[in-house]
Amino acid sequence: MTDLDVIVPAVIDDPTRPSGGNTYDRRVLAGLADLGWAVREHRVEGAWPQPDAAALAGLATVVAGVPSGGLLLVDGLVASCADSVLVPAAGRLRLVVLVHLALGSTDPAAGPGERRVLAAARAVVTTSDWTRRSLLEAYGLSPSVVHVAAPGVDEAAVSPGTASGGELLCVAAVTPAKGHLDLVAALALVADQPWSCVLAGALTLDLRHVAEVRDRLARVGVADRVRLVGPLAGAALEQAYAAADLLVLPSLAETYGMVVTEALARGIPVVATSVGGVPEALGDTADGRPGLLVPPGDVEALAGALRSWLADPALRDRLRNRALERRRGLAGWHRTAELVSRVLSDVRGEVRDDVRGG
Repeated sequence: MTDLDVIVPAVIDDPTRPSGGNTYDRRVLAGLADLGWAVREHRVEGAWPQPDAAALAGLATVVAGVPSGGLLLVDGLVASCADSVLVPAAGRLRLVVLVHLALGSTDPAAGPGERRVLAAARAVVTTSDWTRRSLLEAYGLSPSVVHVAAPGVDEAAVSPGTASGGELLCVAAVTPAKGHLDLVAALALVADQPWSCVLAGALTLDLRHVAEVRDRLARVGVADRVRLVGPLAGAALEQAYAAADLLVLPSLAETYGMVVTEALARGIPVVATSVGGVPEALGDTADGRPGLLVPPGDVEALAGALRSWLADPALRDRLRNRALERRRGLAGWHRTAELVSRVLSDVRGEVRDDVRGG
């Protein structure tokens, strides 16, 4: 077996704040173990990506404990804001960074530190082609260093759907970046159509925003048709997908959109914003996309897509058939783990600069 030290945020398994990044980390680490890696997981406390001195000191202690020449994989939520710890250590370790979302894309002040960390890494793994391109453009990294390991998806039973197509599902933490206020406004514009909507996602990350969403639902008169059910997992999440006709993802920013492939794995079409890696996750079929994409922040376009879905049975049939076709081509998590393993193996096999002859 080959040793691998991995650093992840302490909240990786917090059921109150599920995220695509946490799910990705957990599934990849399990897959790496299945592939023969001896994974030593280190969970670091802190308000990542805004750590205080204590959090950085805790990270430094973990990094110092990794043997010289050791292979170290660090989640980008930690790595991208810890240049003061990781850059000095990169000379004695084989550092690999897993980037879900480039911090510099949402916080320009974080860009210089993130650039230093990624430039010091032996390899960078991203979760979408879009993220890879963004990093190359923003930081001028060598293309040979930045790799893609897209999220996998589990096989699932096909959702039966309903005749009206009116069961809508949005799976996303209720935060400003996920676009719930745009969704509420769009739903108000199609209030004449038969629909109900479930909002499944964390309600504790931004309490003020959650209150604003609830208030807006009441003010536009659709509060009785929209349920905020909090984060769902396991059987409860399966039941939500099984009852859904359409996944709606109105995000303003998204590096991939794992919920898109989770829906497609059940034959559920998607209405989403064309941001980041979402078009990549939605994919294509010989007959066209298994869903509808609209510009982010465009309430009227979102409402138009929802109206088309709700009012046109022939469109629903076409999109559902495409979703079923796309379902057949989705890759599992074993493929994601294999891609990450390949990157790690290549880094492990590199000849270190400080031991080359000459």
